[in-house]
Amino acid sequence: MAMHIDTQSTAAHGDAQAGYDAPDLRVFVFALFFIFGGITSLNDIIIPKLKELFTLDHATAMLVQSAFFFAYALFSIPAAAIVRKAGYMRTASIGLVTMTLGCLAFIPASANASFPLFLGALFILGAGITIVQVVANPLISLLGKPESAAGRLTFAQGFNSLGTTLFPLVGSAIILGGLATVDPATLSGAALDAYRAESSRTVVHTYIGLAIALLVIAGVVWTRRNRLNEEQEHQGGMFHAFTLLKRPRFAMGTACIFLYVGAEVAIGSLIVNYLMQPGVFGISDKAAGDHVPFYWGGALVGRFIGAYILTRVSPGKVLAGAASGAIALLLLSANTQGLVSGWSLLAIGLMNSIMFPTIFSLASEGLGKRAAEGSGVIATAIVGGAVIPYLTGSLADASDSLHFALALPAVCYLLIAAYGLYARRSVVAA
Repeated sequence: MAMHIDTQSTAAHGDAQAGYDAPDLRVFVFALFFIFGGITSLNDIIIPKLKELFTLDHATAMLVQSAFFFAYALFSIPAAAIVRKAGYMRTASIGLVTMTLGCLAFIPASANASFPLFLGALFILGAGITIVQVVANPLISLLGKPESAAGRLTFAQGFNSLGTTLFPLVGSAIILGGLATVDPATLSGAALDAYRAESSRTVVHTYIGLAIALLVIAGVVWTRRNRLNEEQEHQGGMFHAFTLLKRPRFAMGTACIFLYVGAEVAIGSLIVNYLMQPGVFGISDKAAGDHVPFYWGGALVGRFIGAYILTRVSPGKVLAGAASGAIALLLLSANTQGLVSGWSLLAIGLMNSIMFPTIFSLASEGLGKRAAEGSGVIATAIVGGAVIPYLTGSLADASDSLHFALALPAVCYLLIAAYGLYARRSVVAA
């Protein structure tokens, strides 16, 4: 049965009436979350590989994240405009094809052994993922009752976390498992170029495999391009979406996405160096790196648990509680030593689990047929992942203390908790 979303009714009553009988579309959206979550997490594997290949310092290697996350700032609003013109399913196909092009762009990057070309490929890949994410977030909210949107989106984000857990395991075995024993710092000229070209082939083979899979999925999605009979808001130009920021609930939610993504990425970026400290675990970088999956695994477990809790407790209250829990763990970690300090930091992943989907749902509630526009604006705020970590690192350098640097993520969570209390009551769609 074809699904029809009555956006006029949605606008008037906040009721996406038509999504209840489309379980196949929900499976499709869950798959999108799994795919873009997993491919995003491969950046953590690419960074040490490219750092080794091009003998980069830490700051230059982190340009991988900058190139990727910068795409959110540039393409989120255009992606929302495409949804307004072409609809959700066609736009999803466009995003998947763009991701495919990004994967294929690793081929010339490898052939030329060029770090800037690798950054360009990651930027294109990030653009495609941005488009897909702009589609996926509001679409899963529409496929069911409005009052259960937060729980449904949290459940979908669980598949995102599943991707971030599984893809690095496979990527690490393929990309990092074969790291050569040759130190590229001892090479120069033609020998160095040859080494880079040969070693980067493992990266290329991984992304060629992804490109083939993405192209197949894009074809399947295209065959379902008429699956939804939808109506979009067509008034105004591309930047008309920013008028939504006049709504306090939406504007504050967008700011909280910036803060949340920034805090999550900042803590994730600190974990290895934090655990290596003599006063915490005092272990090697490899051993510390082996603990990182506990941080992301906590988010995976928490999202499936949170999906159940959110069907019984107000999303705003759950958000405030989770943010308060993160603050408590940060304070505990910053003011203790040894195992308590290290594991309390890792446990923040569990608190993070429901934050993105819950903030998104609270901010988007009541947008009606402007949901795609709202998703574009919110996705732009994901650029916080490129800003907050840098500021946290600067704070650590200025204070010469990783413990003290945790104060910035704590402030982010404090503001998120306040938003949860503010948005704890539902609104009627406008």
